[in-house]
Amino acid sequence: MVLHGAIEMSPERDSIINTQETFIPRARASKGRAARRQRYIQKDGHCNIAFQQTSGNWGHYMVDIYTTLVEIRWRIMFLVFFLAYIMSWLIFGLLYWLIAHVHGDLGEPNEAPCVANVHSFTGAFLFSMETQATIGYGFRGMTENCMVAIVVVTVQDVLSCFIDTAIIGVVIAKMACARKRAHTVSFSKCAIINLQNGALCLQWRVGDFRGNHIQEGEAQGQLVHHRLLPTGEVILSHQDLKLQCKSITLATPASVVHKIDCDSPLYSLSPQALAEEDFELVVSFTYTDDSVGMLRQTRASYTPEEIRWGQHFQDMLRLGRKHYHVDYSLFHQTTWVQVPMMSAQERDRNRGLPHNGESVAPVMRRKIQTCQREKSDTLVLEEAWL
Repeated sequence: MVLHGAIEMSPERDSIINTQETFIPRARASKGRAARRQRYIQKDGHCNIAFQQTSGNWGHYMVDIYTTLVEIRWRIMFLVFFLAYIMSWLIFGLLYWLIAHVHGDLGEPNEAPCVANVHSFTGAFLFSMETQATIGYGFRGMTENCMVAIVVVTVQDVLSCFIDTAIIGVVIAKMACARKRAHTVSFSKCAIINLQNGALCLQWRVGDFRGNHIQEGEAQGQLVHHRLLPTGEVILSHQDLKLQCKSITLATPASVVHKIDCDSPLYSLSPQALAEEDFELVVSFTYTDDSVGMLRQTRASYTPEEIRWGQHFQDMLRLGRKHYHVDYSLFHQTTWVQVPMMSAQERDRNRGLPHNGESVAPVMRRKIQTCQREKSDTLVLEEAWL
C-alpha cells in the first residue's frame, strides 16, 4: 500500500544516506532570507552572540575574578599568571631594595645588614624570587637585624601561597570544564520527520561517545523564531516542544521524539512550507556525569535545511551473544521511508480528525451515531434469529 502524497521509493532512495557528507537536494529559501539568517546556537553548542561592553562594566568581571579566569582562553590565563608572578617579584624586590637603601646596605658592606649580600636592585629582585619560589637562598639570606625585613618576607610567603593555590584551582577547574565533556555527548547532524505509530514525528538523535555511562539526563527542544522589524530591531521568540520522553538514560544512543499534533508549532508545516520557514530548532541535553558527578549540558541546533522529511535513522544497536553492540559509524546515517508529503494538519483533515480551530464534538457525534446504528442492527438480527 502506498500512502497518498508519500515519497515514492526507488532503489536509489533505498540507499543509506550519510548526513555528514552527502548533500540532499531540497527546496531552498531565497538568497536574501538565507543571507539574513544567523544561527542563534552553533552546531557545537556555542551561542552565536557577541557582547558589547561599556567602559563601566569591567568591574563586574573583577569582582568574580575566579569565574573570569576559568572562562578566558588558556593563553590569556597563562599570561595573567605570568604577570602575577613577575609583578609580585618586582614589588617585593623593590621593598627589599628600599629597606637596604634606608638601612645603608647598598654602599659599603654593613656589619649587620638586613639582607645579606643585597647591594643593588638586581640582588633585591633575585632575593625576592628566591623567597617566593622557595628554591633556597644560598649566597643571599635574611638576617635577624631588621624586623621590617622579616615582616616583609613573612607577607611575601603568605601571598605566594595564595597565588599558587589560585593557579592550581583555576587550572584544575578549567581542565574539568564541562565544555570538553560536552564534545563526547553529541547530537545527530540532522533532524528527521517520519511516521511513528501513525503520526508524524520530529526526531533527533543523541549519544555518548565515551565508554562510561551517563546516570540520567533530560532532553529539551525549543523553536527560536527570528523576526527582523523594519526599524532594525531583532525579536527572538521561543516555543517549547512537547517531547514524548524527556528523561533518558544514555547507555546507548537514543532518539528524542516530538509528536507533531494539533498542539505542535509544526502542525501546519508541509515540506514545502518548512523550506521557506525562518526558525531554528535548539536542542539540549542536561545530564549528570557519573565520572565526576557534575551537572553538564550539551547543546546543538537545526535550521529548516537540516530537518530531513521522510527519512529514518539507521539502527545502531545489535544483540550479540554476551553484549549489546553499538555501531557509532551509523550515528549520522539515515534511510528513506514512505512519509506523506503534507502537513500533519492536512493529513488529519483528510483522515477526518479534528485539527486546530475545529471542535471535537462533530467527530465524536458521528462516531456515537455509527455505534448506535451498529448496535441497533445487531439487535434486529438477534430478534430475527430468536
